[in-house]
Amino acid sequence: MRYIDKKVAGMPATDGAGVKLKRVIGSPALDLIDPFLMLDEFGSDDPQSWIAGFPEHPHRGFETVTIMLEGRVRHADSVGNRGVIEAGDVQWMTAGSGIIHSEMPERADGRLRGFQLWVNLPARLKMTSPRYQDVRASRIGSASNNGATVRVIAGEGFGVKGAAHTLTPVRLLDVAIEANAVFDIEVPDEHACFVYVYDGEVRGTGRDGSRVDIAGGFLAVLMGAGGVRLEAGASGAKLLFADAMPIREPIARYGPFVMNTREEVQKAFEDYSRGELVSA
Repeated sequence: MRYIDKKVAGMPATDGAGVKLKRVIGSPALDLIDPFLMLDEFGSDDPQSWIAGFPEHPHRGFETVTIMLEGRVRHADSVGNRGVIEAGDVQWMTAGSGIIHSEMPERADGRLRGFQLWVNLPARLKMTSPRYQDVRASRIGSASNNGATVRVIAGEGFGVKGAAHTLTPVRLLDVAIEANAVFDIEVPDEHACFVYVYDGEVRGTGRDGSRVDIAGGFLAVLMGAGGVRLEAGASGAKLLFADAMPIREPIARYGPFVMNTREEVQKAFEDYSRGELVSA
């Protein structure tokens, strides 16, 4: 059974045109969990904290996954994709060789809440053609198991195949656990694995066998071999669960570009400045 090796709190951060968020992976406390490069949680009842959104910006060399819990976001990009994602929807964008896109809140009131996860690509796929997958909530299959309801976004879980097609073997689940119920899942020994609790609380086991509580807003890195077992608290819990085979390649990243060498990152900046990022 896997144990909780590290517990990290999301750190306040600002991105885009001033959107306030919590950065969980990609912070000084947790640089990355190969192949996961970044995890942000955004959300507030105050529109002033998010209404400016994420105007046009470039990416190259990795994938972004946007998971919406509440609100609506309109997206557009340099290769002609347009659309709106709303509560329950997921957008899986492969930046690949280069893309310029924007993500803007669709309305100026109410609540906006969701996540963005960055997934690295191996060197052989970094310059693949960019693409979008807008995965509607209705297409995301779910399964129930002993008090846990699991939405399978990518990979496979409890006999359900994820709706998103991934270039690297990634499993991503959105899990709701009833009060005092247990979430059990098998994980390949060689995979990296984490859980991020966004509502409620769960209990797991530390390296020494002691009980470890993970409250909302905390991420746990799960190490060791075998499966994962988490028990929800008295109010239940909601969490993101992810596991994947590490890429184990050099990482050079700066801002919106994630490559294998500093020279490749510099080339990305040069291509962008010349207006050649998308066609490079």
